[in-house]
Amino acid sequence: MDKLQRDEFYNYRFLSNLTVSPEKTAVAVTVWQADPKNNSYTSNIWVRKDQGFAQLTAMDKESSFIFDEETTILFAASRDSQDKKKAEAGEPYTAYYRISLTGGEAVKAFTVPLKAIGIWKLDVDLYLIKARTDAGIGDFAAMSEEQREQVLKAKKDNVDYEVFDEIPFWSNGGGFTNKLRNTLYVVDAKAKTCTPITAPLFMTGDVDVKEGKVLYTGEEYTSRPQRKASVYLYDVKAKTTECIYDKKEYSIHEAAFFGEAIVLAAATTTRHGNNENPYLYKLDPVSHEVTLWAPYEYSMGSSVGSDCRYGGGCGFAADEKALYFLTTREDSSHLYKMGACGCIQPVIELTGSVDHFALADGKILFAGMLGQKLQEIYEYDPETKTTTQISDFNEAALTNKYVAVPQRLSVESEGTTINGWVLLPKDYDETKRYPAILDIHGGPKTVYGEVFYHEMQVWANEGYFVFFCNPIGSDGRDNEFADLRGKYGTCDYNNIMDFTDAVLKQYPAIDAQRVGVTGGSYGGFMTNWIIGHTSRFAAAASQRSIANWISFYGVSDIGMTFGPDQQGGNIYDDTEKLWWHSPVKYARACTTPTLFIHSDEDYRCPMAEGLQMYTALVDLGVESKLVYFKGENHELSRSGKPLHRMRRLNEITDWMQSHLK
Repeated sequence: MDKLQRDEFYNYRFLSNLTVSPEKTAVAVTVWQADPKNNSYTSNIWVRKDQGFAQLTAMDKESSFIFDEETTILFAASRDSQDKKKAEAGEPYTAYYRISLTGGEAVKAFTVPLKAIGIWKLDVDLYLIKARTDAGIGDFAAMSEEQREQVLKAKKDNVDYEVFDEIPFWSNGGGFTNKLRNTLYVVDAKAKTCTPITAPLFMTGDVDVKEGKVLYTGEEYTSRPQRKASVYLYDVKAKTTECIYDKKEYSIHEAAFFGEAIVLAAATTTRHGNNENPYLYKLDPVSHEVTLWAPYEYSMGSSVGSDCRYGGGCGFAADEKALYFLTTREDSSHLYKMGACGCIQPVIELTGSVDHFALADGKILFAGMLGQKLQEIYEYDPETKTTTQISDFNEAALTNKYVAVPQRLSVESEGTTINGWVLLPKDYDETKRYPAILDIHGGPKTVYGEVFYHEMQVWANEGYFVFFCNPIGSDGRDNEFADLRGKYGTCDYNNIMDFTDAVLKQYPAIDAQRVGVTGGSYGGFMTNWIIGHTSRFAAAASQRSIANWISFYGVSDIGMTFGPDQQGGNIYDDTEKLWWHSPVKYARACTTPTLFIHSDEDYRCPMAEGLQMYTALVDLGVESKLVYFKGENHELSRSGKPLHRMRRLNEITDWMQSHLK
């Protein structure tokens, strides 16, 4: 088998927005691929043909689409000179094009003076658009040309300034967000009108459309959101909006029409904090009563980690008979369903990850990562209970490459079973001695599973054992297991150390003096924590980390909620507790050579966190290095610019090579 090279991910394809046409006769998907030449990603729409999938668009910039009719796709694009001129001017503007599934040239359908981030078809020439708007300047779509020019000039004149009068004032991946909202508009393409149906300061959340009705969630705020949304119904024909739930009792994760009712995936957050798994509730659109439909102790959605995805798709949808939703159980993500009776049962349970799905005619299509493969499209037949791969987007990418198969290993720790895996190095010979790398996931409420992870496979191909586990605080089990509030750096740390001990015992070929540790986000926090509590690791790479829970509160886009919730204290009354859980407190105990990776636009775990830990170590004479990525955010390892992802992987791998080999 050939060695998997570090830059192999340039050849991988990533799948998003898997969509089935209204009459269920056609299927389309967005296909992404790294473009190192332009340091970006290409994206094109592909459609299902008899023998697989065929490329429909070829401009490398088409990603957001819907089926306009059974054989026609409507997609957003910037293709002609007008589109490009408005984009360069920074004007809120989106152009939509139509293309037939049989091919041919795309034709411009209509344009809107909006920065569209989502679209749904309501009727012929009538659409619902979710747009990113600036409440600070007013309704741009309703302005005259003269007013728009004044707004754009003022924006240009003030490009060097940002004014904050609310929190959070920035968001990871979204930049500065003060007074930015997601606004719903009804767009009449023929009449060329854009009518807002939500208020300027209203932040729209989830949206569903069915038979002339628009269901949406969200809240209006002026200085800070409260995380407890209301639910609304908009009647397209009557042009009226009704608030059908406003008691602010739940954090609403998902909302959808289901039969004559509305189903909410919502959590009170009173039992297990902000990370509490949601229950399924029934909302009666007439009486406005909310009743428990089905308690469910596991999370909804897929939290199985991988660095081989780009974009997402549907994870929660209903037809007339059942609600279908993704759920993470143990270390895989599955598709489950709930009937009108409230009974929940599995539909697709496979080892790996169901990433997103679409309900077809009697069958279910899904994009997934199974059997150490990269993403492909699969078709599940409920009658025969069989799953068939129907695409070959990535079949050639790993051909004749060494792909390590995860070796499962479990250990008893802190009164529970901790599950993890070990990847064997390429050309493994049990009579030889090898270095190893411990990799720690983020979250902490995510999971590792038996899916392809590029960086880990690269390290296995470089001659390392790679091992990883799901400590207390991870997803995949019940609320109790995931509830790490107030315990960061205690039971979770013990779990990881116990797992490390078990790996070294199970695989004596590992040289215990040549073991490194790395991780990002929560994994970065834990890496920082580890180097302050043990000297057993010969090298560390701390990525997008947290070092100080006191500073984190005021600089992270989630600091004011995540910090107090997860650490069980606030900066006004509980600084001793926050400081106790802060890795930088223990910097004097650090001796491990440590690499820090951080990005200047990481507003989740901002630069201040990595800089504090780095500065402390250098000040104390510990060998350290910090690599600062410009123009990147918290998602560097998963969706950063291709050349930046390559540099990151090289920095970590080379750091380990220099200290472990």
